[in-house]
Amino acid sequence: MRRIDELHLNYPFAGARMLSKMLKREGSLFGRRRVSTLMKRMGIHAIYRKPNTSKRYQAHPVYPYLLRNLSITRSNHVWAADITYIPMKRGFVYLFAVIDWASRRVLSWRLSNTLTTDFCIEAVQEAINKHGKPDIFNTDQGCQFTSLEFTGLLKDNGIRISMDGKSSWRDNVFVERLWKSVKYEEVYLHAYDSVCSAEQSLEKYFMFYNQIRVHPANAYLVVRKAC
Repeated sequence: MRRIDELHLNYPFAGARMLSKMLKREGSLFGRRRVSTLMKRMGIHAIYRKPNTSKRYQAHPVYPYLLRNLSITRSNHVWAADITYIPMKRGFVYLFAVIDWASRRVLSWRLSNTLTTDFCIEAVQEAINKHGKPDIFNTDQGCQFTSLEFTGLLKDNGIRISMDGKSSWRDNVFVERLWKSVKYEEVYLHAYDSVCSAEQSLEKYFMFYNQIRVHPANAYLVVRKAC
């Protein structure tokens, strides 16, 4: 599963068929169906343009993307969030993080062994308590983010809701860049024995990411100096 995750990070357009061919060249015996099953468990899928044939639930409205051609130059103008898969020595967990779009600062994060909405809401509430409120909050169209509980939290705080176009990972590109940094600079270098060890190690990494690591998009300043 870890190798599938690595390949998906580098080739997000690759579906189960292409990934199974790549793995076969590396000596793996996983077929397309097995890779497809694992991708579903990991919560990942190939990103490509395709007709929108899905029917949206009335209870879960999808909101328009508000960031196109928007100049974002200050903290708390736009926050963004997403969920990614984190492999461990045995099994895996899901990581949710909230970032400030302008400064790239990781404002809050949570781990969970299930793809529920509650751990996302906890992290967003923590970010609001510590850093104030953004004007706009951007996510993809995942069911956690379209849920009435999640959107209700944002509305109750007077925050405008923005959502990526379907399968448009570039609409939330800075979160995707964060995931790549987290995985190549931290996750893939360790084999977490437990959720507790993963939390402890990730806490150290995010302190490094916010306070020490330089960021090209911020003129090679650390996040806390770019805010």
